Amino acid sequence: MLKKNRLTSMLLAQAVALAVLPAAVSAAELDIRITNLTHGNHFTPLLVAAHAEGQHLFQVGEPASSSLQAMAEGGDLTGLNTDLAGLSADIVSNPAAGLLPPGQSTQFSLNTADSNTRLSVVAMMLPTNDGFVGLDAIAIPSEPGTYSWTLNAYDAGTEANNEVINGAGAPGALGIPADPLGKGGMNASGVTDMEVNDRVHIHPGVVGDSDPTGGISDLDSRVHRWLNPVARIVVTVN
Repeated sequence: MLKKNRLTSMLLAQAVALAVLPAAVSAAELDIRITNLTHGNHFTPLLVAAHAEGQHLFQVGEPASSSLQAMAEGGDLTGLNTDLAGLSADIVSNPAAGLLPPGQSTQFSLNTADSNTRLSVVAMMLPTNDGFVGLDAIAIPSEPGTYSWTLNAYDAGTEANNEVINGAGAPGALGIPADPLGKGGMNASGVTDMEVNDRVHIHPGVVGDSDPTGGISDLDSRVHRWLNPVARIVVTVN
């Protein structure tokens, strides 16, 4: 009986010890390369995040959050970074150390906790009013290997696409901050002052014109137009 009681006590002690051990957390190590596929549009600083299933930076058909609006209209990542930090997401903010020019790539690494199984990407497209390149919560592959996706341009639905370059960029200030390529015009009358679709949607593209000192648009139709997709992401799971 003494031996039986001693064995029972040992087994109970082992069970208690195992119960208080911290849960094992595995991590995925990702090497990521993002390429700007456009002819004449820059991306503002990129935000790349691994986060839990069910979380989103944006969703097509849903209204833009105030944080997404600030990014889409002026390239401001402050709000989205704060939101993601509150969700315990794994974040790489501004991997290109500034704007990503047409035809150029940026490459970086992202280590993720096993609970963060979805990958999202956003960056404003310049010159646009509230256009952004985006990837919405794709599942991160669990098997080692190299995977590739193309990214579309989206319209945040928060500002009319008037195509006037006037230094604006804050939410509620109509206009385009700048054309980093230096091909934009001036003194445009504006394509429109109304936004029909106030939800996140595929960007309709720009109208543009070929008048550098007037016309309806400050965007050059020969330079700033694009067709989707506008970016490519290649992810290597190590």
